[in-house]
Amino acid sequence: MKIKIKETVKQKRGWSLYKLAKVLDLPQQTIYSWASGRTQPSYENMDRLCDAIGCSVGELFEAEPVQQKFDFAVNQ
Repeated sequence: MKIKIKETVKQKRGWSLYKLAKVLDLPQQTIYSWASGRTQPSYENMDRLCDAIGCSVGELFEAEPVQQKFDFAVNQ
């Protein structure tokens, strides 16, 4: 699953990833790494991230619709 940090923070707060890094007092590289999917935030940082953005954990994750998964499995 991909974390939709960039889209969610832009939609909810109007912030860039740079601004989010400053608010969370974390290195900019860390936030960009999460957003690109190279690394995942710890549980503690996930809580901090959700608090800063004002969203739930579920809103940050991009889930593939069930129908697409079913269609893919049937067509294999």
